[in-house]
Amino acid sequence: MIRTGTELRIMFSPGRVRLVQEEAVVPGLRVLVTGATGLLGRAVCREFQNNGWLVTGTGYRRARPRLLRCDLTDEDAIKGLLQECQPDVIVHCAAERRPDVVERHTEAAVNLNVHATSTLAKEAALCGSFFLYISSDYVFDGRNPPYGEDDSPNPLNVYGRSKLEGERETMRHCPGAVVLRVPVLFGEVESVMESAVTSLWLKVQEVTESCTLDHCQQRFPTDARDVAAVCRKLSERARQDPSIRGIFHFSAKEQMTKYEMAVAIAQAFKLPSNHLIPLTEQPAVAAPRPINSQLNCSRLELLNLSVEPRPFTSAVIDCLWPFTPDKRWRQTVFH
Repeated sequence: MIRTGTELRIMFSPGRVRLVQEEAVVPGLRVLVTGATGLLGRAVCREFQNNGWLVTGTGYRRARPRLLRCDLTDEDAIKGLLQECQPDVIVHCAAERRPDVVERHTEAAVNLNVHATSTLAKEAALCGSFFLYISSDYVFDGRNPPYGEDDSPNPLNVYGRSKLEGERETMRHCPGAVVLRVPVLFGEVESVMESAVTSLWLKVQEVTESCTLDHCQQRFPTDARDVAAVCRKLSERARQDPSIRGIFHFSAKEQMTKYEMAVAIAQAFKLPSNHLIPLTEQPAVAAPRPINSQLNCSRLELLNLSVEPRPFTSAVIDCLWPFTPDKRWRQTVFH
């Protein structure tokens, strides 16, 4: 989003001085993206950058060149970060999002998912930045889908509770903020293990051994690039319209279990899937998951702030073809 304005210039010519008003290009709005080293954070940075915003991304353990290293659990570090960046918008993607890890390392997860969110929301309100907090469909118990923005949350695990507390801290300290709940994400991963969706690629490739996969829990795998586009649209609209605030939902529409995702991946890459076995009993995991936490996304759609989700098959091909044994697979199959 490149802004334009006007500037006055003095023009000299022999025997004459003129004052000329010209259109000037003003640098784009500034956005700060936390968790910019992660799957969603990278997609959000690219989306804003491609649309003319000045992007500052933060990371911590995985910080890399062109990103700022910041420990978001350090209040003074957050204050210094916002003073340095002076962002118009903050998109808070950073989180511990692995439910089983949160169960085992609860204190560290709560520090990031709740306390860091609280500090960011306070500082965003103080400096006048629009604050967008990424939350999760796991704030619901999955017993009565689909869930609207006003339905009562009832998380089943510590991760869901931490994201719900993050939502509450966000709205308590920054009433003009937006909370965006999303389901399981996949996208342009740096490792297939970066997403619960793309990690199924390893199961698909194990054709010599049978492999059981959950066929109970209903999921709505959503491309991080689509979520990033929604974040940008929300940010741009909210800066013009203060009624854009509160909770929104965004999700892809295709309902799939892990087993169905794996079969779809196998079919997309023309690989066998008969070694994949559907498991119709709830798997034993550290953190219980909701059976079906489908999100109703009508609020976003009514405001024309949604995007058409990418179809699962074409999107997962985009994400996984670099991990095929022959990197030329994409060209040889499609061109």
